[in-house]
Amino acid sequence: MFTETNYTSREMMAVAAAREIRDGDIVFCGTGISMLAAMAAKHISAPNSVIFFETGAIDSQLEEVPLAVGDSRVMFATSVNGGLADAFATMQNRFTGRQVVGIMGAAQVDIYGNLNSTVIGDYHQPAVRFSGSGGACDVASFVSRTIIFMQHARRKFVPKLDYLTSPGWLDGPDGRKKAGLPDGGPSCVITNMAIMGFDPDTKRMVLKGCFPGVTETEVLDNMGFAVDTSQATQIPPPSAEELSILRDRCDPQRLILG
Repeated sequence: MFTETNYTSREMMAVAAAREIRDGDIVFCGTGISMLAAMAAKHISAPNSVIFFETGAIDSQLEEVPLAVGDSRVMFATSVNGGLADAFATMQNRFTGRQVVGIMGAAQVDIYGNLNSTVIGDYHQPAVRFSGSGGACDVASFVSRTIIFMQHARRKFVPKLDYLTSPGWLDGPDGRKKAGLPDGGPSCVITNMAIMGFDPDTKRMVLKGCFPGVTETEVLDNMGFAVDTSQATQIPPPSAEELSILRDRCDPQRLILG
């Protein structure tokens, strides 16, 4: 029998993300914990969700968790095995595009959910250079909503990004419209401490809820900007059923859970 403390922060994050996926969503996910969350969602709350990858595997059944988006296991029992163009066409298709939710990560996030996955420091002489956008900018620009994974640390939640790789709400309620982007934007940021949401009017980040054992003070102390906490609640821990699905059905070999 699982107890309320018998889980890891990675498991909490995966379950929290799985709960955010709605039945019927078309889930664009990358390598790692996003795959696990998408797999778990099909067994927890979204049996009719569809998983696809930028490598062109669409409607993957994922009998085993892949190690990366290029792993041949992403192609198991798919509806379509195409290429990059097919994956991005699914995002921008007028029939399927509004159902797509993208799961993303980055090195930095700001109060409007804009992401940096390019450099830390000056672009031309950075302290650290990352792999860059890949397809992240396209995903953030075109899908109906995004779920962001982030480790909760002051160096990651920053007042100003060192580089804007992927758009969130840009500079507020009309930011995306002014930039010529379609409706969409980030719905939440899931960390190892909490779930952050976005105010529907201002589009500024707010604290949606803390994970069990985490206080609001701890959350705020590990951020580079202040957020509204007035609507924050306690996020329920993973249930025994959710943990069993995650551990025994999705990742029995602990390839991602570790």
